[in-house]
Amino acid sequence: MPQYVAKELLRGEGFTNVEYLEREGSVGNYEALASGEAQISMTFVTPLLTRIDAGDPVVMLAGGHVGCFELYATDRVRTIRDLKGKTVAVHELGGTEHLFLASMLAYVGLNPRDDVTWVTYSPRDSIRLLAEKKIDAFLPFPTVNYELREKKIGHVVVNSALDRPWSQYFCCMISGNKEFVQKYPVATKRAVRAILKAADLCASAPDRAAQLLVDGGFSNRADYVRKLLREIPYGRWRDYQPEDTVRFYALRLHEVGMIKSSPQQIIAQGTDWRFLNELKKELKA
Repeated sequence: MPQYVAKELLRGEGFTNVEYLEREGSVGNYEALASGEAQISMTFVTPLLTRIDAGDPVVMLAGGHVGCFELYATDRVRTIRDLKGKTVAVHELGGTEHLFLASMLAYVGLNPRDDVTWVTYSPRDSIRLLAEKKIDAFLPFPTVNYELREKKIGHVVVNSALDRPWSQYFCCMISGNKEFVQKYPVATKRAVRAILKAADLCASAPDRAAQLLVDGGFSNRADYVRKLLREIPYGRWRDYQPEDTVRFYALRLHEVGMIKSSPQQIIAQGTDWRFLNELKKELKA
């Protein structure tokens, strides 16, 4: 959400043309960043790791926020380990939901390649199939999870805003196209500053931020957005070290063979914290 709330803040930083690209599925968004079609984004950490591992020119610049996913399941699943032998729905293989849940499975000692059956459905179909108990679990992202709550479909197995270790690491990272970052460091810092200030706005003035999102056409459910902005700890981007997040998730994916690079190789090839370190001093809480 902060990247969308940041629209006017980006203009205040001197950007005269602010355009948001939307691609079908999350994979397309990462491809746009790697190709340079998009220059800056706030995206989920695990697909970034697979992109960097594959040699894509993307670089992580700062932690965005924690706590934006919930794992829903039927009564057959009470813990992550209970997913062994079960069927799990995601929007696309290699996308955000798939790789995030794969890292969770790896953390508890399961092999995401062999121990679960992955199926791909739209969020709408996944909601229906979970209600019919034709799938065992579904990892929705905001604000789809609120519909599951309202309809009392399934139950929450993991809430990453509350449950350790997930609540101790960023789920979303501010990232950039590497060529853009190297060529335009001043613009990069301005963009990162705008997004971090937007995260603070989401935390300090959720009603105002929600209205900006609705007015900007990014959501038509103001009630869901207000709830989301109050539940996710957007203002805590100063509290965690993003490198710890990279190391944690890279290790999980490396252990199960989903990336070849070691965590240290990922950190060396695909991170640049200099802008964040400067902005932490400038944007003191």
